[in-house]
Parts: sequence; C-alpha cells; structure tokens
Amino acid sequence: MPRTALRICPLCEATCGLTLTIEGTTVTGARGDREDVFSHGFICPKGAAFGGLDADPDRLRTPLVRRDGRLREATWDEAYEAIAAAIPALVREYGPQSVGVVLGNPNVHTMAGNLYPPLLLKALGTRNFFTASTLDQMPKHVSSGLLFGDPFAIAVPDLDRTDFLLLLGANPVESNGSLCTAPDFPGRLKALRARGGTLVVVDPRRTRTAKLADLHLAPRPGSDALLLAALAHTLLAERLAAPGVLAERTEGLGELAEALARFTPEAVAPACDLTAAEIRDLARALAAAPTAAVYGRIGSCTVEYGTLASWLVDVLNILTGNLDRPGGALFPLPAAGPRPRPAGPGKGFALGRWLSRVSGHPEAKSELPIAALAEEIETPGEGRIRALVAIAANPVLSAPDGRRLDAALAGLDFMVSIDPYLNETSRHAHVVLPPPPPSQSAHHDFAFNGFAIRNQVRYSRPAVPLEADRLDECEIHARLVLAVSGRYGSAAPSAVDEMVIHGVLAKETADPRSPLHGQDPQRLAGLLTGEDGPERRLDLMLRLGPYGDR
Repeated sequence: MPRTALRICPLCEATCGLTLTIEGTTVTGARGDREDVFSHGFICPKGAAFGGLDADPDRLRTPLVRRDGRLREATWDEAYEAIAAAIPALVREYGPQSVGVVLGNPNVHTMAGNLYPPLLLKALGTRNFFTASTLDQMPKHVSSGLLFGDPFAIAVPDLDRTDFLLLLGANPVESNGSLCTAPDFPGRLKALRARGGTLVVVDPRRTRTAKLADLHLAPRPGSDALLLAALAHTLLAERLAAPGVLAERTEGLGELAEALARFTPEAVAPACDLTAAEIRDLARALAAAPTAAVYGRIGSCTVEYGTLASWLVDVLNILTGNLDRPGGALFPLPAAGPRPRPAGPGKGFALGRWLSRVSGHPEAKSELPIAALAEEIETPGEGRIRALVAIAANPVLSAPDGRRLDAALAGLDFMVSIDPYLNETSRHAHVVLPPPPPSQSAHHDFAFNGFAIRNQVRYSRPAVPLEADRLDECEIHARLVLAVSGRYGSAAPSAVDEMVIHGVLAKETADPRSPLHGQDPQRLAGLLTGEDGPERRLDLMLRLGPYGDR
C-alpha cells in the first residue's frame, strides 16, 4: 500500500514542505504540504519532480576507485583506504597547501554539506579552499561584512508587509529568489500588488518578473552601481533621507553625501540608458513609501562593481529608515544560529588575510575564487595543488574556462569527489564517493534559514530507509575526515560528531558570557537527544541558539 512522508524540499532556496507518496522504497509522487508552517502547500516544478530525481538511473550506487587508469566499482572500505593511503602522504611530503578543497552549491542544500566541510578543512590544514559562492553571491557577503561586521548579516525584504519593493537583477518569478528564502516568491509579489503596494523591477531584460511589475526600468547591463548611487544622491540632495533611529547607529552618514556628490541623475543617466527624470522619480517614490525594501541579486552581483552595488542596496535601505524594521529589510534569526550576544566590540570583518599563490587573489570568508583553481594546479612551485577534494562540485562545467580546468585536473596526483554522478569533473577523480538519494537523507536548512523571510525551524528524517549497500551522507563525510587525518580504521565515524559536541560544550562552559558557564560539559552532552551524531549536533545548536535553553 502506498504511504506518505513529509520532507523539506532540498532543490532550491525556497525550502518548501513536501508530502511524498511512497510505494515500497520508491517515491512515486510529490505535492505541497498544506500544513507546512512556512510554505503552506506551495510547490514548484522542481519539487514536483522530486521522485524522478530521487530515482534517476544515472545515479552512482557504489564507490568508484581508479585502477589501471580506469574507475571501477569498489567497496566503501577500499575507497577510504585509497584516500587514507594517498592524501596524508602528500601532506607529509608537500605540506597542507598541496591539497585543495572545492565546494559546490548543493552543499548548502544538505545537512552533511553544512556540518562537515569545516572539519575537513581543519583536518587538512589547507587554505586552498574554493567555492561556488565566489562565482555569484560573494559581493553581497563582502559588502555585508564591511558594513555590518558579519558577512552573513544579509537583510532580506519583508515581502509580506512591505508597501514598496525595488528589485534589481533578480527574476524570482522564474528562479524563486536567492539570498531570500521565500516559498512562493511569485505569489508574494502578486499579493504585494493586490494589497495596493508597488513593485519596481530594474532589469535589462523584460523577464516574467518585469512583466509583473508596476514599473520596469531597463538600464544598460552593469550600470547597477551608478543607478543606485544616483538614487542615494537624490535622497540626500533633496533632503528625502530619513534614517530615523538608524542615524545614531550608523557611522559615515556625513561623508556619504560628499562621496556621492558626482553621481547626480544627470551624470549617470547616459551610462545607464535611463533619463534623469526616471531616476529622480524612482528615488522620490522610494522615499515616499510608508515602508520599502530594496533587494538586489545575481544581476547586481556578477558585474564589475558588484560589491559596490550590493553595499548601495543597503545604503538605500538605511537612508530611507527601512533597514531592520517591519515592511523593510529584516535580519533573520535562525534557530540553529548563534545566540545573540550583548553589544560590544567584535572581531569585525577582514579581507585578504591571505592571498592565492599564483595571482594573489585575496581570500574572502576564507574562500578563494574558483576561477583561480586551474592555475593553482598547473603552475609549478611550492604550494602547488597536487590533490583535490571536490564536494558536490562540477566546476569544469560551471566555472569560467572549463577547458583549462579540465586539463589541469588531469594532472593531479590524487582527487576525491563526493558526487552522485560521474560528470565532467568527477570523471577525473581517483575515488568517487556517491551520496544516497535525497529521500534517504535527513534534512535541516542550516544555511537558508539564515536568509528566510520568516523565522521558523523544521527538520525531516529520511523518508525512505537507507539501502543496505549505501552509506548515509553524513557518514560519508565523517569517514572522509578520518581518512585525510590518518585516523581511518582507528576511530568510528561517530567520533567525529562527538569531538565537535564536546569541543563546543567545553568552550561554552568556559565562557563567562554563556548561560552554560561553569556547568559540566559531560553532563550537558548526556542531555542531548537524537538517533545519531548529526541529530545530536543539531539538537546542540538548537539548544544553544536564540530560542534554545536558557
């Protein structure tokens, strides 16, 4: 008989709740979960196709190990023994920087991809860390770090209460949003207009989102920063700026007018392919709205002045008094995130604490641009990347100059890929570790709850039992941490999670600012619930988080 199971969709940032129909161990259907506290039954075509993706016959079922130049099926122990024999030896001979790590976008859609890569990097001791974020959203992280002191302090538009939404470089009607976790983004835009609000879309293309707008401005591609600067200039020059309580918490407001003095609407209009009147009218409408939010995404990031444009988005939210207030742009408070601390000096945010070896690219958030990976592999000298761990990443297909990277990967001494497919990148690996289908994995959105338009917390256990010949995705990562650190076979995978739990509790109980100060970490560890290490770690994060134990 068919049965149903609840599952959070892992296929995009909207994190909608699904009701899966299951026959035996096969997902035969997916529909929106009407009782989900966040998505309320919404489902998009990707979610509806969950079953087809889950049962894709092209998925790898067993590990692959390269023997005699060819990838062949192997046991899990054979795969990890190959890693344990190769990577620690390379580190001993050439140093930790001889190993690079690449994270692809799917990592933020899984529990394993959030919980274990930091442990892998620590075990390796490498700074050669490359991510998909450096291809798209990094400018927003950098501007947030410089403005707020935290690269993850990204304000999201209060879609359900705002009176005026200015949307730049985004097409959420088709993509469902980015760095703004909102199920049914298109429906929320329609609701905005239905309640009498205004939607303004700035996009060179006449997208489906632009067609929905009250006003569509089509500037020249790449001119976002000029347009935003002119909007801010107009607010200041016409005395329309009203930061309100934000003024006493903001440094540099007095310098802003001087910095923007040259960016008048008349000066930037030709470069933007807009008229000065259009720019002034938009600034005035933004200032006149009872509440408003400015939201910029990929189109405003992946341009020459993407960081400046990302900063100016928040500048506009500050100048209009709409930052961190209902109807404006709000800072989410995720349940598994850190508990708010009393105000005081922090570590701040720094860029370029180290540089890439070949071209001197600065790190940001400890990440190096993935576009520099090929040269770091192919350029001889001390610190050359000789081994690579690619986790849910296919940069040969998705990163710039894929042909060059394809050739570079062929010259590695050793490569590990965690990937369900044999693709353009994983085909170069010496070991491929395939995770199970999503129906066989637990799910919690560590990353996306930090960008959600509503503070909520949801967790779903595997909808289908793990097949006998597979490993849980979290265990795949935990075993990898043990293998690269020379501990495979001498410690159980669960030891990785317990090490984290006891390390966190030791730090918390020693911190005078923590509510756990002075308590016994062993006793506290015994209070955690969960069927396995990842669940216990999630329980710990929830208890230490903003809504947890007091």
